[in-house]
Amino acid sequence: MALKWLKKNKDKSNQRNKKKAEEMAEIEELDALEPEFEEQNALRPADEEPEDEDEELTDEMIEKMLEDELGIAAEDDFDAETAADDIEVLKADDADEVPEVHDAVEVSEVADAVETLDADAVMEDTAPPDDIPKEKKKDGYFNRLRGRLLKSRKSLSGGFDSIFTGKTKIDDELLEELEELLITSDIGVQTSIELIERIAKAKVKDVDQLKAVLKEEVLSILAAESDESRTEITKPHIILVIGVNGVGKTTTIGKLAASAHASGQKVLIGAADTFRAAAVEQLGIWAERANAEFVRHKENADPAAVAFDAVAAASARGCDLVLIDTAGRLHTKVNLMEELKKIKRTVAKQMEGAPHETLLVLDATTGQNAMSQAKMFNEALDISGLVLTKLDGTAKGGIVIGICSELNIPLQYIGIGEQIDDLRPFDAEQFIEALF
Repeated sequence: MALKWLKKNKDKSNQRNKKKAEEMAEIEELDALEPEFEEQNALRPADEEPEDEDEELTDEMIEKMLEDELGIAAEDDFDAETAADDIEVLKADDADEVPEVHDAVEVSEVADAVETLDADAVMEDTAPPDDIPKEKKKDGYFNRLRGRLLKSRKSLSGGFDSIFTGKTKIDDELLEELEELLITSDIGVQTSIELIERIAKAKVKDVDQLKAVLKEEVLSILAAESDESRTEITKPHIILVIGVNGVGKTTTIGKLAASAHASGQKVLIGAADTFRAAAVEQLGIWAERANAEFVRHKENADPAAVAFDAVAAASARGCDLVLIDTAGRLHTKVNLMEELKKIKRTVAKQMEGAPHETLLVLDATTGQNAMSQAKMFNEALDISGLVLTKLDGTAKGGIVIGICSELNIPLQYIGIGEQIDDLRPFDAEQFIEALF
């Protein structure tokens, strides 16, 4: 192939030389006829030599053209050592643009750390409940409780910070500010005054000691037990659930039933709220979810009759727990409160000593109105325990302290969300740690 290309280029060179010779002959003839014209090369600068485009190609020139065209180099011209040196020089030049080694290590360490965190997060999200570490199971509810009490905690903690910042001395002015904070947190006027008096008697000397005394006093209020102590639980155990409309009474019954069933108890629910539209149907759905027995009557039936039949059915079926729903009653309506008294008397006729518990459900978001409800219901029915719902939606969780202090009624359950396990037995110590 190279010889063919060489022959072709040599033929072209001969043709150009021949053509050029003919053109030069014509120019000489023209010069002879018109001597006044200057030579064409006269237009060039004196120091510039005309290009000799007609230079004849020699064998050496052809060989050089062949080497340039095909990239062929003579073996004698290749020096392996020189080439290796050149390569090393190129590597060194490129290395100058690479970041230092320690920088690369730091980047890799950061990348590894991010990957580790991502892996941990994935494992945490996808791990089944049985694989959760024991420490996490233990602290899971407290963490949720603390998170759901965020609004109330911010209200109290933010107030503490504003009062105690820069204060090193406990004086009357500081105690007055603290009393105002407790009142605005819906703890109640009377309870707030009593707490401040106890703190003053303790003669605290610094802020940390003041907070410790406040926690102890609040714990003594919340941990107070009911005067009536049950040594044994009669079966079936009858619980009458009362409260105004909208406090979460029906939902509370469903959650209590589900929790009791999970612990191995046989539960029956009586739908004595026969007046509110769709109340029976809603309670029936909860009974189905909780795998509980369900007793109902026709719409607008006598609530006391439903309660009577529920207790009778529970005794016949060997149930452990009976939860009786009641219609929401405005605590200011005397005739409606009388209806609740009738239900309680009817249940007592069916089973001696029943109802064994009367739980009042309160909405934490209603604040001091919840206090008024508790007072009126307690006067009418002698409440044995409280259920406080919707604590996750209020900044005034201090209402718990006020109710327990003024009425001396134990808080048995608190609700911090919509999930079934968000209704839990009240733990005073956990609540105080989460609130403060």
